[in-house]
Amino acid sequence: MTDTLDWQTRVGDVWADEWQRTDRSFGDLSVRLDAAIVAAAPDSGPRNCTVLDIGCGAGGTSLALATARPDLAITGIDLSPTLLAIARQRAPAVRFLQADAATDPLPVRPDLLVSRHGVMFFADPVAAFTRLREQSMPGARLVFSCFGSVTRNSFAYDLPATLFGMAPVAADGYAPGPFGFADPEHVATILRAAGWRDAAAEPVAFDYVAGAGADPVADATSFFTRIGPVARAIAAAPPADRAHLVARLSDTLARYRVEDRVVLPAFAWLWRARAGEQP
Repeated sequence: MTDTLDWQTRVGDVWADEWQRTDRSFGDLSVRLDAAIVAAAPDSGPRNCTVLDIGCGAGGTSLALATARPDLAITGIDLSPTLLAIARQRAPAVRFLQADAATDPLPVRPDLLVSRHGVMFFADPVAAFTRLREQSMPGARLVFSCFGSVTRNSFAYDLPATLFGMAPVAADGYAPGPFGFADPEHVATILRAAGWRDAAAEPVAFDYVAGAGADPVADATSFFTRIGPVARAIAAAPPADRAHLVARLSDTLARYRVEDRVVLPAFAWLWRARAGEQP
């Protein structure tokens, strides 16, 4: 499991190196998420409404909201200093801070909390979402995305099954990680226990664009040897086997080529909720 130190060092550094390809892979989903966030953003009143972007990464979600609603006071938080450095360059109008949403005091009391795939890693999600609610404005809105079942995300299911002959098994209940929130009933239970009400999940099937350009297969192969479950599995394989695995990966990705892109089917949930009354 990737822990806090990993995100602050090696994992965060790799994601910072790969932020452009990562943003591209989520591009189709981000259009839907960004629209949902703008729709949930409160109207400006006598004060600037505040927004907290949890696990903001390289700042794509914050940047999209700041562009659509420059009147909002947006703060992004993340564990990785290298990702935050990129976010500050991309969105200078947004404040970005290094913080752990699960344990650190929030830097603002938000009217709106948002996240693109940044809330599935809490060791104790009920405690984390309870803290987030308690430090938010009454009635604050929550909008976030998370992966659905691993079986509906080809990059995490079909690719490992083809390369290693064994498909990942969908876990029961909750375990921190990319697919920790795959079960919407379990997530609804977490949010309800943490005091969030009117929680609803919208299913989103999207195109996960892994490669593009003159040689999209080579681009996708390079990407998947850097990030994700295939990258971890290849890195853990005996050195003598790695070149063969990379070649098989390239052959597999060629099946997903559509003109100048490599596109894999993917599936996510888009969640909306509202903070309940303080006890």
